[in-house]
Amino acid sequence: MTRILILYSSLGSGHVSAAKALRDAFLHFPDVEVLSEDALAYTSSIYRNAVTQIYEQLSVKVPQLYKAFYEGSDVDDLEKSLDNNLAWAKIERPFFRRLGKMVKDANPDAIVCVQQIPSRFLQLLEQDDEIFCPQYVVITDTIAHSTWINYGVSSYFLPNDLSVNFLVQRGVERSVLQVTGIPVKLEIMQPKSQTEMRKRHNLPLDAPVITLFGGGLNPKRVHFMVSNLLEHLESGVLTVAAGRNKELLDDLADLTDSPTVKLRKVGMIDYVDDLIVASDLIITKAGGLITSEILARGTPMLIVDPIPGQEEQNADVIAAAGAGTQLRLLEMVTPAVQYLLKHPERLNEMRQAAQELGQPRAALNIADFILKNWQAHRIAKDMSKALRQQTETHAD
Repeated sequence: MTRILILYSSLGSGHVSAAKALRDAFLHFPDVEVLSEDALAYTSSIYRNAVTQIYEQLSVKVPQLYKAFYEGSDVDDLEKSLDNNLAWAKIERPFFRRLGKMVKDANPDAIVCVQQIPSRFLQLLEQDDEIFCPQYVVITDTIAHSTWINYGVSSYFLPNDLSVNFLVQRGVERSVLQVTGIPVKLEIMQPKSQTEMRKRHNLPLDAPVITLFGGGLNPKRVHFMVSNLLEHLESGVLTVAAGRNKELLDDLADLTDSPTVKLRKVGMIDYVDDLIVASDLIITKAGGLITSEILARGTPMLIVDPIPGQEEQNADVIAAAGAGTQLRLLEMVTPAVQYLLKHPERLNEMRQAAQELGQPRAALNIADFILKNWQAHRIAKDMSKALRQQTETHAD
């Protein structure tokens, strides 16, 4: 039985989703036991609350300050960035004693980190000979910030070749970089037709279907976009998915169907993938996981309000590939939607570009790589042990 430990941090839903996709992928293989743990759940409450509040306050309420911090902490020099990350790990170590105990008690054959914080801490355990297994890092941003790179990592799993080139230029060895895509739920590997999904969810077969994922967006700004789309679109259905953002649903309470457009407002749903397949166009922010799911299904997207820093980079990569368009002015959302709906050939080009960039098998490919590496390591270890015993026998 091979034991895999997946470590993530519950800073945003993306890392949690990626960890779940990896867990499900590993369980597709025989004789594998998977533990998936939130690293922050094993830290002191002081550290956990501070990190969570700083992330939420900066990224949501003071995005330009967050951008300055994000870009200012991204170090080009590899040795300097490695030393910086190690220094941070030593500062954080007193808050992570429970995490260290959990990792040692779990005694995994391999550890997979889906966020920087646990990976940064693990290098201390390795230096002190407290863990003796390979660790892998799954990078969930299209461009890897220097905080992702730590001592003792066997392989990094990256979204695309651009990320690889970026890290190679910084001095990371090419041999430890694997292009797999960001892990998305395994459901996305299963074929679904747009017609079937529209029938399943009572959506029209002969009119445009647009979905706006607004859970991570400012409710006032979503209200502005929705009201404009309702007023100006000639036909179709607009679905606003609010997720856990109850404030957004409250803010949209005054909006209803227009004479030409039917409005659907939903909260937490278990058919996000169905909606992506059913839609002609998705309007969303540029989170690494949601955009990876959309790309994997080949659905064109309009990106609005990316968080400065990694989400801006995510948006740039998608726009450069032709799979989506990034809009800075909300006033441009409705004209962009109108243009694309009137030019289906452009939508088809975006759909093809999205399919080329998407990686629906990312989670399975990562799991397969790690398990094959472990098997090769175990065989080599067994052969070395047998050879040593044989040598000792002849010596006697």
